[in-house]
Amino acid sequence: MTEHFSRWDPVDHLQSEEDMAMYLDACLEEDPGDGSVVRAALNDIARAQGMTQLAKATGITREGLYKALSPAGNPEFSTILKVIKALKIKLHASAGSEPLTTA
Repeated sequence: MTEHFSRWDPVDHLQSEEDMAMYLDACLEEDPGDGSVVRAALNDIARAQGMTQLAKATGITREGLYKALSPAGNPEFSTILKVIKALKIKLHASAGSEPLTTA
């Protein structure tokens, strides 16, 4: 008997703004420090809400958004803030429990 697997896409599970905010919050916690997990989460959330709509809201082209939020993307912080604001998500800061370490 052959097993068949389908590709899991988080976009299918991002139904509400609360889902999207919680997903981004979890990804912020898990990001290794290079922004890759956060960038992927923003890409997922953007696809869930509609990349065309996000492009209009941010003033960034769809192609520019896809490039910035791709695994190879290296968006400026201002781009990230525009995307987060357009997605109607707020970032909050709180004191961390782990000390800052240096290499």
